[in-house]
Amino acid sequence: MSIAGAHATQFFEEIVATGNVWSVRDDAGFPTSTNASGETAMPFWSSERRALKIIAGVAAYQNFVPERLALDTFRSRWLPGLERDGLRVGINWSGDRATGYDMLPRDVIARLNIKP
Repeated sequence: MSIAGAHATQFFEEIVATGNVWSVRDDAGFPTSTNASGETAMPFWSSERRALKIIAGVAAYQNFVPERLALDTFRSRWLPGLERDGLRVGINWSGDRATGYDMLPRDVIARLNIKP
């Protein structure tokens, strides 16, 4: 499994366990990033520690602060809104360029609704 794949697996395990999802924001709001294929994603992390690591290590995020979102709110409001806006969900981006898996919101919803 790739590092991004491992981070994605951890994302779902951790947000279900804690009931929280983390993003980052500044005075202008929540960031998005567009990849070479023209797909735009909004990043989310499974812990405050992960979000803080990106803030500390990636220049583009240095003026952001972590923002906690309740999993229920993420599932019921954020994911449908991202779907309507045509945005992908950045999953536990990491590294010096803040990269990782980008998933369609409907795929995140489906994965969260699967009962083990």
